[in-house]
Amino acid sequence: MESHLALIDQSLNTRYSPWARESLDGLPDCFTITDPYISGNPIVFASAGFLKMSGYSKDEVIGRNGRIFQGPLTDRKSVMEIGDAIREERALQINLLNYRKDGTPFWMLFHMCPVFGKEDGRVIHFVAVQVPISGTPRSSRVSFSEEERSGFGEIAAFGSCRREICSDSLVHLARVLALDSNVGGVNIEEPCEASEVEKRRASTAINNILSVLIHYSESTGKLVCGKRCSLPGAGLISLSLNISLGRIKQSFVLTDPHLPDLPIVYASDAFLKLTGYARHEVLGCNCRFLGGADTDSAVLGQIRKSIESEQACTVRILNYRKNKTTFWNFLHISPVRNATGKIAYFVGVQIEEGCKGQDRHGLSPEMRQRSCVGSVRVAVRSSSIGAGSSKS
Repeated sequence: MESHLALIDQSLNTRYSPWARESLDGLPDCFTITDPYISGNPIVFASAGFLKMSGYSKDEVIGRNGRIFQGPLTDRKSVMEIGDAIREERALQINLLNYRKDGTPFWMLFHMCPVFGKEDGRVIHFVAVQVPISGTPRSSRVSFSEEERSGFGEIAAFGSCRREICSDSLVHLARVLALDSNVGGVNIEEPCEASEVEKRRASTAINNILSVLIHYSESTGKLVCGKRCSLPGAGLISLSLNISLGRIKQSFVLTDPHLPDLPIVYASDAFLKLTGYARHEVLGCNCRFLGGADTDSAVLGQIRKSIESEQACTVRILNYRKNKTTFWNFLHISPVRNATGKIAYFVGVQIEEGCKGQDRHGLSPEMRQRSCVGSVRVAVRSSSIGAGSSKS
């Protein structure tokens, strides 16, 4: 949990100056900022206006996925459209039924846009502005207990994997509630349409937020922009693949054999927790930075030969964390092919030797590694099919 919160804290701090948060807090708009490169696309910033509107505290929101604001009558099709826009790295404006903490439903205009790195064209964050649609009765409510709300959370996912498929019982409940087109005085059968004034308000808010982010990125030298200023650079994986890989909870990295020195192009949250490094300190580096004075050169040679021969291998190697403490790494390396059958990446799965026993599911270390490799292969092949098998 602590490592996850550290990643969230670094999300803004490594890209913008420390004054960015204060300026964002000074804006009157209701909005959140999420980081799609952290597993689950969690909220890394929530404005004071948003917290007041939703009824949640900052501690209840930061680090959580936006699905906590969805409820039993949130339109699944709309949620899928949001997920598609995130995977396709594009802006979206849509009417959405959301829920406050106390269970009160309300219609809002949801306006989301990506923030791009100016230098490499990578998506850095997503900004989502929420404008309540006027005419929705604020005093009326459909309330649910926290236990019920936690179950409803499975219905929708904002920017994460597609978890909108819900159980039959929840679908039935939603249909029963929807039979009355005016449950609690809120028209939930027919979507509320945002006015042109509300649409302009959302667009103005987006522009104001982007202006703040752009301004405070200049002082760090890591400039951002609201539109893609350059094509994604070499060594960057697609956001769609990144989201798929983020669902895999084991420690692993993906390296690109088509680039000089086989750099890391993806590192899981579990890998960062194991090694103590931040994501920006790992991406673009060769895995040799984990080695040290007592790392066996013969094992390194074995790894090098397996990569050159495009074969899988499993070794026991002494590695070093960022704080210079050592750990024995039970390492499995395997080639990963795309939909055309060509090697797209190499995946390296790490298990610390002291944790080599069976996990809570009864899987041995070898089975856990094979499971991870299999999941990575599915994600890469699915991504390459969607991209027209462009990775060669």
